[in-house]
Amino acid sequence: MEISASMDTSAIDLAEKSHVKEKLPWYHASSFLLLWPALFFAVAYPLYNAMPKPVNIDEELYKPGQFVSERAQHLLLELDRLGPKLIGDEMNEKTMIEFLLREMDSVHREMRHDLYNLEVDVQRASGSYLAVDSIIMYQAVQNVIVKLTPRQSNSSAYLLINSHYDTKVGSVGAGDAGSMVVIMLEVLRQLATSSESFEHPLIFLFNGAEENEMHGSHAFITQHKWSPSCKAMINVDSLGAGGRELLLRSGPFHPWLIRHYKAAAKHPFGTTLAEEIFETGIINSKSDFRIFRDYGPLPGLDMVVQYNGFVYHTKYDRFDVISRDSLQSTGDNLLSLVKSISNAKEMLDIKAHAKGRSVYFDFLGLFFVSYLESTAIFLNIGFGGGGIIIVYFSLWYMSNKLDIDIGTVAKEFAVMFLMELLSFGLALGLPMLIATFYDAGNRTMTYFTNSWLVIGLYIIPSIIGLVLPVTIYLIIGSSKRIPSNYRLQIAGHAHCIFFALLCIMLTALSVRSAYLLMISLLFYVGALCINMITRLHERGYFWSLVLCACQAIPFLYFSYLFYACLVIYIPLTGRTGTTANPDLPIAILCAAGTILALGFLVPLINVFRYPVIIISIMTCTTFIFVLVSVSELGFPYRPRTNVMRLNFLQVNRKFYDYNGSLSQEDSGYYFGLQDHRKEQPLRDKLDLTGLVGIADKCDCQMRCGLPCDTQRWLPRMQPVQMPGDITLELLNKTIVNSGYSIRYDFKLAGPARMTIHLMPLEGVKMVDWSFLRGMLDSPAKYKPPYQITFTWGADSSPIEFYVELTKTNGKFNEPVFEIGIAGHYLSHVHKRDALSAQFIKEFPDFVNAVEWPTSYDRYIY
Repeated sequence: MEISASMDTSAIDLAEKSHVKEKLPWYHASSFLLLWPALFFAVAYPLYNAMPKPVNIDEELYKPGQFVSERAQHLLLELDRLGPKLIGDEMNEKTMIEFLLREMDSVHREMRHDLYNLEVDVQRASGSYLAVDSIIMYQAVQNVIVKLTPRQSNSSAYLLINSHYDTKVGSVGAGDAGSMVVIMLEVLRQLATSSESFEHPLIFLFNGAEENEMHGSHAFITQHKWSPSCKAMINVDSLGAGGRELLLRSGPFHPWLIRHYKAAAKHPFGTTLAEEIFETGIINSKSDFRIFRDYGPLPGLDMVVQYNGFVYHTKYDRFDVISRDSLQSTGDNLLSLVKSISNAKEMLDIKAHAKGRSVYFDFLGLFFVSYLESTAIFLNIGFGGGGIIIVYFSLWYMSNKLDIDIGTVAKEFAVMFLMELLSFGLALGLPMLIATFYDAGNRTMTYFTNSWLVIGLYIIPSIIGLVLPVTIYLIIGSSKRIPSNYRLQIAGHAHCIFFALLCIMLTALSVRSAYLLMISLLFYVGALCINMITRLHERGYFWSLVLCACQAIPFLYFSYLFYACLVIYIPLTGRTGTTANPDLPIAILCAAGTILALGFLVPLINVFRYPVIIISIMTCTTFIFVLVSVSELGFPYRPRTNVMRLNFLQVNRKFYDYNGSLSQEDSGYYFGLQDHRKEQPLRDKLDLTGLVGIADKCDCQMRCGLPCDTQRWLPRMQPVQMPGDITLELLNKTIVNSGYSIRYDFKLAGPARMTIHLMPLEGVKMVDWSFLRGMLDSPAKYKPPYQITFTWGADSSPIEFYVELTKTNGKFNEPVFEIGIAGHYLSHVHKRDALSAQFIKEFPDFVNAVEWPTSYDRYIY
């Protein structure tokens, strides 16, 4: 028996030495590691940026029915030359209306009158609704609405297509959303001139008030005569300028819309992951989709252009950053979608088809995959459970092949599973640790301009975390009974089991993005089955070739997907606020993409000799990237292309006492900082002596005595000259409710954007007002001071309102409440005073200052 055991041990030692000899020289590992980024840049990157060939006007005769991007581009240039289009301005309320009506006349002249009927309506509406922390009011906002009806149609179910033509302060808005407006116009033209009719009437809503809390969409969906017949909608908007549009959201709970997108979209681009991330609120962005969904309620598709978010809501969102092929891409998709949904039988009874949610994604833009969530549960649990079963059979086969008991293999697997958990923790934790250190050292956003820095700062550390525990264990925890090639297979099996358990858990939590883990499991299980059938797993490291080949497809998909996530999110870090560390989401995205794309692959560096050398080289590479990132190259901002965002208000404040006397008047500059670096990059460029936070003022003054949320305040000695007047007139003061309540009637006149702040004093309660009662009816949720925002469009008439307050002692000959009125002179036609204009000129060229004069008057009644 001793001789037999000695012979078995010698055989294992000989086999182990044989496997060591089979390992490749360590310097070939560089080729293995570089293969994957080369594959990304050769396949995934070009496909991500692939665009269709634009169709020109002179090609229209032999390409009938196709979207003509050249015509759309001509219209976009015209919109660009008009300049900013702010609510209340003549450009928005008159010139844009005339522009759209002119285009409607052009379509009407060209259309097939024998097939279609075209109706145009200019809506002017006033209304209000309750938002998260304020009441939103609007007066005389305008929409241009077009109804295209097939003459043979008897359908009362309309499809709504929406975008907005108004712009943000200081922005021409070529991308957001002028490009969507001209695309809608060309889609309307193609449909109205087509010989191929459709079943359901179409509503094209060109809404003139989206940038101010979505007034235009709210006015249409709650008040317009055609809105009750709208059964579904397509919202097109922008988070950037140019590039492909992303299917950001669908439904909700209307999977038939995704089926139509899958069948119709010529250039599909969308993923459930984006939808679930957006719905968490991590991305602070709002669109008309939410208004239609909440106030319709309308199901629909939300499609947004997401490329080059650096220019979004800046003065650099111009015609020249939007290529014709990007217009063609979105136009092709929108035209095809409208044709498909306008013939959908589901439109006749959408409630009957509101069944479940969809899992969907495009594969490199080549095709689109979608299936019901119920199917996803079956697939996720099936492949998760299948992965566990096939791994068990592989381990059992190993024990038979090596003639050892299954317990020995199980113990090795248990240790490898612990190493896998440690690897996952390090792969996620190391990038997050680096992000935390960068935050502590005030060095966040170094990748903002040079996005390639994320490779060394976050992706390579994640790779190191993935491979380090397994490599160390394979080196120092040698096994005399299990050869190294089998141990490396067991490491892959441990990763598979971890993914399988995670996939099943996320599926149980109704996380549809668990499909990512299912894809990874699918191709690993496929590779494992091939290796077991061909017995390649018995022949040294040949099994790793099959694994690499099978992992090529998931690698391409995951690298494509997370590259898209970074393209979208990196620009967002420039406007996510001053408090949260923007590097953490970037680190997490890089780590998640690395784990999914390379989790089964990077442990294969142990196929090469001396893997520690390879890990050391990667560590040195990260160190070099760190040195580069803390140099001038790591400064986040660049003029025009990657700007620092800043809201800059020139504020004049007046505080009136109870007796009407002016107790305080001062002026200053309010800095609304939008990224985590705060004012630090401005310190060397501007004289910011006296710049302070004003949090200490919040206890003694309503809303800190400022018209906006508190950030930084820079006093100035000379008063800011306002370009207009704002007046609050007390019309009447009446004791009601047997002397225990008092009512104040006011008239307010001022600029197109005003904010009212109301604060009952101690012992006083607000019981009624002329605004929506939502805040007063939910006192546990809404606490004073109350905020009401008011915007007017085509009609600047003053508003009249009242407030009613009660006081238990009935004494109303003393202060009862405070009211603050902020007047925002947003338009570029309002002149800035000389001192403000000079200060603005001193801003460094990498700053995009969204600025306007603001008055704030506080009264006590």
